[in-house]
Amino acid sequence: MRKTYLIFSLLLFASIMQAQEQIRVWKEGESKRFTTSEIQFSEDGTTFSVADSTYDCATIDSITIVHTVTVTFDGDTAYVDLGHAANVTDTIKGAHVNIVSTNTKSELEFVLQGESTHGSLTYDGPLKCKFYLNGLNLTSDEGAAINIQCGKRVDLILKEGSENFLVDAPNGEQKGALYCKGHLEVSGGGSLTVSGNSKHAIATKEYMQIKKSTGSITVNKAVSDGMHIGQYFLMEGGTLNIDGQGGEGIQVETMTIITEDNDTIPNPEKEDNGLMFIRGGQLNITAAAPTSKAIKAPTDLTISGGTLEIAASGPGTKGISVSGNMLVNQDDNTTFITVRATGGLYEDENEDESYCYGLKIKGNLTVTAGRLQVSNKNYGSKGGKVGGTCVKSPEASVSVSGLTWQTQ
Repeated sequence: MRKTYLIFSLLLFASIMQAQEQIRVWKEGESKRFTTSEIQFSEDGTTFSVADSTYDCATIDSITIVHTVTVTFDGDTAYVDLGHAANVTDTIKGAHVNIVSTNTKSELEFVLQGESTHGSLTYDGPLKCKFYLNGLNLTSDEGAAINIQCGKRVDLILKEGSENFLVDAPNGEQKGALYCKGHLEVSGGGSLTVSGNSKHAIATKEYMQIKKSTGSITVNKAVSDGMHIGQYFLMEGGTLNIDGQGGEGIQVETMTIITEDNDTIPNPEKEDNGLMFIRGGQLNITAAAPTSKAIKAPTDLTISGGTLEIAASGPGTKGISVSGNMLVNQDDNTTFITVRATGGLYEDENEDESYCYGLKIKGNLTVTAGRLQVSNKNYGSKGGKVGGTCVKSPEASVSVSGLTWQTQ
């Protein structure tokens, strides 16, 4: 019965779907993606070949359709092509698009393109999904530019060679110009520039990952943080530029739960909760707003590759601020970290003073490989302050004033 059903499903897909339609063939929990035009059946119909793979109909788990929804912004209006997607509805008001999916079986992908100075996209659905930015220039006058209310994994793909811009409305209640309720994973060789006029530029409720294939992401303005991440931050490649923010450059939170005793504790079920990982790419951040931090980690920060150029240029600012431990090595890529602390002393109306630090770490600082160079200039600017121990390997190149080192 199962084999007959799968053969029927494949024949149905091949006969009714257009050549550009996609399917996923699932086997033992893993899947591969193909276009329906690639399917070739055996004479008896018990097996089928697609691309370089051959499947026995009796042994595969299931077949799911990948539906593509295209949203094109055009000045005062927007156009939505739902394709063959079932249980997906759209509402358009001017150039503000709201898409809701109740589809619990088929994977959705979105292509966002075009330009509007008063448009936005809001999406809500139960399954993981993908958003391709294909030359999108979107400024919202009613909240976030892109608001993804999906609590699952969301892939944000910057199409190769594309330039994309997102700006949100001022004085709004949105958390970011680009907001994702779930996990945001960024890839693709294009570029994305984001401006946050109400709060953060980019905000996620859970983790954010910048993959190796990513082109460039630029935050050129944020009323609060450039990036505000709810669970953990992972950067594996690409170029990330953050400047013009009123708060932190990158801030990671720790997801919490409330116990039966009404205590608030870190959620033990959330993977890598509160951690930051930098494993490659180019990271350029300037902290200019008084007492802000370029990088703020609530627990531990591990830098195992990449080039970091950090400037703490405002009064009382911190280049890298870590509430736990900081580890530097070259386990993933070559590591070069340069921090310049020039902001000087900050004094508030109560005459409380705050120094500018290149590094401020509450726990331990360990450098086993790579280069860590921290410079400080101007009165009230200091190199580093570490609450725990400072350990370095002879293979590492380290220069930070104000620290006493142990050799590993």
